[in-house]
Amino acid sequence: MRILALDSSGLVASVAVVEAGQMEEETIAEYTVNYKKTHSQTLLPMLDEVAKMIELDMDTIDAIAVAAGPGSFTGLRIGSATAKGLGLALNKPLIHIPTLEGLAYNMCGTDKIVCPIMDARRGQVYTGIYEFDGKNLVVLEDQMAISIEELGEKLMAYDREIVFLGDGVPVFKSALTERIMAGKKISFAPAHMNRQRAASVGTLGILYYRDGKIETAAEHQPDYLRVSQAERERKERLGHD
Repeated sequence: MRILALDSSGLVASVAVVEAGQMEEETIAEYTVNYKKTHSQTLLPMLDEVAKMIELDMDTIDAIAVAAGPGSFTGLRIGSATAKGLGLALNKPLIHIPTLEGLAYNMCGTDKIVCPIMDARRGQVYTGIYEFDGKNLVVLEDQMAISIEELGEKLMAYDREIVFLGDGVPVFKSALTERIMAGKKISFAPAHMNRQRAASVGTLGILYYRDGKIETAAEHQPDYLRVSQAERERKERLGHD
């Protein structure tokens, strides 16, 4: 089984090809960029470069896994449009991976509670709460958009060390350490595991594929969780009229 994986849900753009053999999953290629360029400038050139480097015949792909939200509205649209276009052109199914599950899967195998956090602005985070049963990701709290204080209250219920990761860490690390999670045993993922990785999306996608969790390109829609800033501002303007 061969999965093409895409993640442009946050600051990072990432493309990977992951294969499942009889014994284990293997990352054949991964290209990740965390730089100033927009995902519309990077994602397709990255995919083209990966395909060239490993001499990839796109027809050999079994499915396309995509980080489907929440996250950056523009990034999600670019990732979903790319996945849908490829799915339609190649007649391949899509695997809809919740962004926070893909991010949490970076920590596969840990015995800690895993809490990915993405900065959602306005003092909120996109987050979820997870643990692992071997390679299987167990959802303790499904992905949500809440304040960092509300998240702290939820996490206090777990009597285990909690590891945080994601682009929300640099924003909220001091608050978590000094105030919100004071007295609780917490840690933070190392730099190479702290951002979205398409290899994690693809490896989780293999498990989803085996469980029959696929959709057609036409069916696929991103999960935004919140309305966009433009929509919020429009509602505020209408409310004042």
